[in-house]
Amino acid sequence: MSTRPEELTPLSLTQLLDRIDREWHSRQRIFDLPTARFFDVSSGPDLSVDFLGRSIATPVGPAAGPHTQLAQNIVLGWLGGGRLFELKTVQVIDDLVINRPCIDMETVGYNIEWSQELSVRESLDEYVKAHMLLDILRRWEPLQPFVGSDPGPHVFDLSVGYDLEGISTDKVSAFIDGMTDATAVIDRLRTEITGPWAEFADLEFAPLVSDTLTLSTFHGCPPEQIEAITKHLITRHGLNVIVKLNPTLLGHDRVAGILHDTLGHDELRLRSSDFDADLQFERGVELIAELQEFAWSHGKAFGVKLTNTMIVENHKGFMPDDTMYLSGPPLHVLAMTLLAELHRALPGQLRIEGEADAPIQVSWSAGIDKDNLADSVALGLVPVTICSDLLKPGGYGRLAPALKKLQAAVVDAGCDSVESMVAAGGAGRLDIYVASLYTPDSRYRAEATAKLPRQVDNDLAMWGCVACNLCVTVCPNDAFLKLPSPIGDNRWEYVVMAESCNDCGNCLVFCPENGDPAQIKPKLYLHEHRYADAEGPAFLLGRRSGSPSAADGFTVAAAKSDVADQVDVLLSVIEGEQGLPLRPE
Repeated sequence: MSTRPEELTPLSLTQLLDRIDREWHSRQRIFDLPTARFFDVSSGPDLSVDFLGRSIATPVGPAAGPHTQLAQNIVLGWLGGGRLFELKTVQVIDDLVINRPCIDMETVGYNIEWSQELSVRESLDEYVKAHMLLDILRRWEPLQPFVGSDPGPHVFDLSVGYDLEGISTDKVSAFIDGMTDATAVIDRLRTEITGPWAEFADLEFAPLVSDTLTLSTFHGCPPEQIEAITKHLITRHGLNVIVKLNPTLLGHDRVAGILHDTLGHDELRLRSSDFDADLQFERGVELIAELQEFAWSHGKAFGVKLTNTMIVENHKGFMPDDTMYLSGPPLHVLAMTLLAELHRALPGQLRIEGEADAPIQVSWSAGIDKDNLADSVALGLVPVTICSDLLKPGGYGRLAPALKKLQAAVVDAGCDSVESMVAAGGAGRLDIYVASLYTPDSRYRAEATAKLPRQVDNDLAMWGCVACNLCVTVCPNDAFLKLPSPIGDNRWEYVVMAESCNDCGNCLVFCPENGDPAQIKPKLYLHEHRYADAEGPAFLLGRRSGSPSAADGFTVAAAKSDVADQVDVLLSVIEGEQGLPLRPE
């Protein structure tokens, strides 16, 4: 594997805290999320649930993927009301080249992004950094009117893959150990809590960041590997473990019938070989029972998660790989159908339909949005994690409306908590819900998911655009900044913090103008070595000349020759009243 061409470069804890401070006092936002999209867990009915023996204040959070790789993104998910964070899957090979673009949310949702893009060491730092940020923010007085005086507990859920050999290496073992005892990382990062945040530098940050793990059983992982990895994680690391299952358990013919004949997604191309290489249903049922018994005998909790993405051939050509992974609405139908089959095969074992004493917890990640969240949670599927829906316009801001709709469903059911709503459901609710997914007017059918993003016949330019703000909200890495424009008739200008951008392609899909915002809008670099390799409209930022004080902000230290004449324009943007919301270190 060669070095990835567009590596992410995380911001320091100092820079993240500084950006929070400056954005809050200049525009009442944090990482560009407005307070109207923050969620107050203390309002309305009790949404708390249990996850492998730990309480979480809401049953929702971002799935392992682009929303849980960088510290600022985890903060955004928390502000929106997420309390379960399935962290980006970490594996021993940490110099992967992931082809670009890697996300396609034009309709139902596809991706080719399946592993972390940071080094294993960087991943540990980012997760501990996020852990510390949330500890600070939950105590930060200005935020309490918007998230509650007690925002409630949250859980960081580890995700690792993809075989025992890699997971057993010193590199991955040290990562897991560092998440169960992060004392050394916390002590190192503590020195970065300065300025207006200095009062929090001596906080007693809990050294335990995570003791739960969701194992990503990637397509083609043999059952003996799943068994060996799970047992290793329980015995070597003392973790409570969830095993993520694949929709291929339904078999090729059943999946083809659902996708093609029932839902009308005739464009999706399945390969029999992908099903033959994957875990088979009967063995899967046996394995679930065996692993639950093993975990129980070692004093640990065990569960399953439905489901991983669905492997399909790349018929669109937008992303470069031959294979891509289906998510969104069709996956919801596949996963619910699989859940019903597993429920029949494991009577009394799955903790759903009010069976609170059943031994196997079932968590969920398959096509969740605000319109099916309540139905899914009412079945006992907790927690649920979301990815595809957060990649659509509104981004992290879509979490709070979904949680408010869940609260309304709890009240409408005559209950005062999610737990009482689940208990009141009883047997048979799953079959009724699955049947509703197959009706002729189901919103999961191809025709209901075929609407394309809005387009206008205009070429995107570096300065000036329709100012729709979509690039800001659909970016999972929080790489775009919206700044007031001092020129022309446009109210806003958009710039890219290039080192937070991985060219995933999501802004390209949703930008209504012709062009790729990540390549056309001004790309701002903080690190000279990254700037040196940059192409396109690239600018290197540096400390303002003539002052040693970081409080004096940025200037443009260098610009590529093709945009050098635009330095004055950029300066007028980033030095405005609500200018660049961070300072150089």
